[in-house]
Amino acid sequence: MSSVSKTTAAEKDFVFGLGATGLSVARYLKRVERDATFFDTREQPPGQEKLAELWPDAELRHDDSELPNDITRIVASPGISDEHPLLAVARKSKLEIVSDIELFAREATAPFVAVTGSNGKSTVTTLLYHMSRASGREVLAGGNLGEPALDLLDKDTPDLYVLELSSFQLQRTASLPAEVAVLLNVSPDHLDWHASEEEYREAKYRVFNEARAAVYNRADERACTVADGFEKSVSFGLDRPDAGQYGIRSEDDIEYLARGDVLLIASQDLAMFGVHNQANALAALAAGELLGLDMPAMLQVLAEFPGLPHRMQHVARISAVDYINDSKATNVAAAIASINSVDGMLVLIAGGDGKGGEFSELSEPLEKKLRAAVLIGKDAVKIADSLDTMMPVFFADDMQEAVRIAARQADSEDTVLLAPACASLDQYDNYMARGDAFCEAVEALKR
Repeated sequence: MSSVSKTTAAEKDFVFGLGATGLSVARYLKRVERDATFFDTREQPPGQEKLAELWPDAELRHDDSELPNDITRIVASPGISDEHPLLAVARKSKLEIVSDIELFAREATAPFVAVTGSNGKSTVTTLLYHMSRASGREVLAGGNLGEPALDLLDKDTPDLYVLELSSFQLQRTASLPAEVAVLLNVSPDHLDWHASEEEYREAKYRVFNEARAAVYNRADERACTVADGFEKSVSFGLDRPDAGQYGIRSEDDIEYLARGDVLLIASQDLAMFGVHNQANALAALAAGELLGLDMPAMLQVLAEFPGLPHRMQHVARISAVDYINDSKATNVAAAIASINSVDGMLVLIAGGDGKGGEFSELSEPLEKKLRAAVLIGKDAVKIADSLDTMMPVFFADDMQEAVRIAARQADSEDTVLLAPACASLDQYDNYMARGDAFCEAVEALKR
């Protein structure tokens, strides 16, 4: 278990948001014996009962008209926008505003890997977890994926932590001395939360600030420039790699993941589906090298790990049509990666809350590949208006109807692809629930 530093009675936090992160902050503050007031705009937040069990006398506020006078720091959950009036008041009052990741970085005594990117970060975080275990390391993974980072500090100290980090978490993290920082890609996303696309990008590049080593995508010019300042850095990409870098090489018409001119594993032997997962695998290998992980062990993981649910998940093949669930494609760039990973014609199911994304960018990858589009959710009409296609476009009220329409439109050897390019919260609790609805609707086709 990591050591924690006790605080004085005069110090008091204002914990903003009572979801999974807020509860992890509450558990952490209880361990370090630091007082806190809790705040959530919802009258009955989902974590209220657990907070009462942990902290029976905790003050839980719902009035956002003013901040308490006795607080010395704000710990804000990732989903709370920086534009919230209370945070604006806090900044004017020179109160420190931190993330749970900032608190983790201050307390962690074992090295950690920080993984971020617009797309692929959950897959790479999970790959690094399995690669570390396969190499004989004690490892814990969490952050934006799985267990909140602060809960990891209440376990026996491992050899290594692997953290998935969102732009929200990075925005409020001032110090992040990662052993290895991994930036997979940066494309416009969460423009409903960030003040601008530039702010979003700045948050993502912040992952490099105090890191000891860097893994970067060499297609990203800015990342290449940043990496020049590191003594140790390794790039990855889907092109031919230079010596010591990771990429794709072909030999006898077979594509291989490669390090320099050394062929490592055939792309066709990866258990994961899709070209974008080749990039994810290369990024994980690059990070594993910087961590000193065993190459044969890492390659074995790539041969066996099928990928995470709702990420290019092959659901079924019905009447010579493949059904793929990529509900995690919650932005346009992720949907484009999904589309590009499918060979042949496809019927696209998309829609939801677009978060300010530019849907016209879907037109080019869909050209000569789209059989039909079936659109759902809040921004369905906006997507339809943005698509430059002669192919038919349909609207559906729910996933079951969308899948039925898609099945009727698909020809033999086509793929029905759920790649929403949108968040799910307009219709579902989360992207997992949306993906589950797709899987259930596909299964219903068999009956």
